Amino acid sequence: MSKWPSTRASLVFAALLRTGWVVKRQSGSHRILARPAHPDFVFAFHDREEIGPRMLARLARQTGLTPDDL
Repeated sequence: MSKWPSTRASLVFAALLRTGWVVKRQSGSHRILARPAHPDFVFAFHDREEIGPRMLARLARQTGLTPDDL
């Protein structure tokens, strides 16, 4: 069993903003997020889209997000 639950993209995006990421720019549904000492991250999900555990784990590796942040 994965420690990551399936979650809506809007909740994941809100968690990223709470953990220090800021929107650098946006083009459609592609949001480029920035955080000091991290490379830019492209968040390309629609708000109502469901993000599964496997994709959340990949996203967490790149952004430092933890299951407790959600």
